[in-house]
Amino acid sequence: MSFEKVIFGFFVLLAATLNFGFFLGDIERPEVHSHIELYAALVISIIATVLKLGDRTQIGAIHLATSLVADLQLIGAAVLYTTARSGALDLDASMMSTIVSLSGGALFANVVSVILLVVETSSFRRR
Repeated sequence: MSFEKVIFGFFVLLAATLNFGFFLGDIERPEVHSHIELYAALVISIIATVLKLGDRTQIGAIHLATSLVADLQLIGAAVLYTTARSGALDLDASMMSTIVSLSGGALFANVVSVILLVVETSSFRRR
């Protein structure tokens, strides 16, 4: 068992589950979407992206692309949420649905990354 692959898989799955936790709930109600969970999902997603930088395989490139998409979506959501919580924007139903939608895009990228991880792991043969 490769400890590096365990750490990589851990961060990929943690990023997806944290993002799912933020995404879940009524899209228009800010009180059911924790800003702490959003920021944690962003930090873990960035860590997962950094871990993907060393892989020079084709599937590694796709892993990196999905991570970058998730990072960009989560950065956008975090910036909007922070701006709205500071009072510069109204944190109304429309704004919250935009923030949750951005998180949903990141969640989709996370799901693709998890599927790639499972496919890569299942195609690995012991020597």
